[in-house]
Amino acid sequence: MRSAELARLLQAELRGNPNLEIAGVAGIEEAGSDQITFVANPKYAALAKTTHAGAILVTHDFPDIPATTLRLKNPYLAFAQAVEVFYRPPVWAPGIHPSAVIHPSAKIGPNAAIGAYAVIGENVVIGSDAVILSHVVIYPGVRIGDRFFAHAHAVVREHCRLGDDVLLQNGAVIGSDGFGFAKDEVGRWHKIPQSGPAILGNRIEVQTNSCIDRASVGATRIGDGVKIDNLVQVGHGSSVDENTLLCAQVGLAGSTHVGKNVILAGQVGVAGHCRIGDGAIAIAQAGLHGDISAGSMVAGSPAFEHKQWLRASALFSRLPELLKQLQRRNRDKE
Repeated sequence: MRSAELARLLQAELRGNPNLEIAGVAGIEEAGSDQITFVANPKYAALAKTTHAGAILVTHDFPDIPATTLRLKNPYLAFAQAVEVFYRPPVWAPGIHPSAVIHPSAKIGPNAAIGAYAVIGENVVIGSDAVILSHVVIYPGVRIGDRFFAHAHAVVREHCRLGDDVLLQNGAVIGSDGFGFAKDEVGRWHKIPQSGPAILGNRIEVQTNSCIDRASVGATRIGDGVKIDNLVQVGHGSSVDENTLLCAQVGLAGSTHVGKNVILAGQVGVAGHCRIGDGAIAIAQAGLHGDISAGSMVAGSPAFEHKQWLRASALFSRLPELLKQLQRRNRDKE
């Protein structure tokens, strides 16, 4: 594809060679002369002068460089769109594999592609254009909207409800039992039945081996546009509001309530019954043991205000020296 055509598709301003042939996309350090890359992070700006990429996606105010540039407001988003232009994912033709097991009462919309050994239970309802790959299991009573896509070994448990455009990566489990046990007078744990479903909105992606637990009573709710990374645990009775990101290995204990547009970075842990306000950000490995106000950025374990955490972190390596200074001052006073 010529660079001028790609610029038109991305609605970008082209500076440089309009006839440059672009065959694919790559990172700025790996790209070749027939590939396009991007600069969205200022720390990579210097690499734009040395990269072998044929073209670079940059912001409108990026300095002129020898390489051909496609200039627009959001280079990172444009790079994602460029990947869509060049990447050709597998196409799953409509049809049902002979080994799939589908209960006669299940209702599946038109144009479904159902793979080998998939299992769809009693009274399941699935909308149009579904892709359900090998070994996916849909338990009885599930309701799913249009354009559902489930990769191999994804599971949706009984009576859960999923909206339109939900994507489950391999091994994702929706509606697994919440971790609820009550101890009797002799110290034995008794399982609390987890009767409430997990309810997912629209445009949600749940990635590999993540679990959204069902609730003991009520429901576990995931709002529209939420993206859940690999190995994430959403505890029973929790809620996650619209357009929030839960990154790798985040863990939400039961009855956690996460607001809109929140980012919980990798390995953030949240104690049960906490409320995290809209737009809050928790840096990787933060431990949240109480409510977090809207718009906050927190870090550390236990987590506290991010700028204060940065100052404290800078002092950690100096603590032995500071202690010696304090001890010398105390001796001098004596």
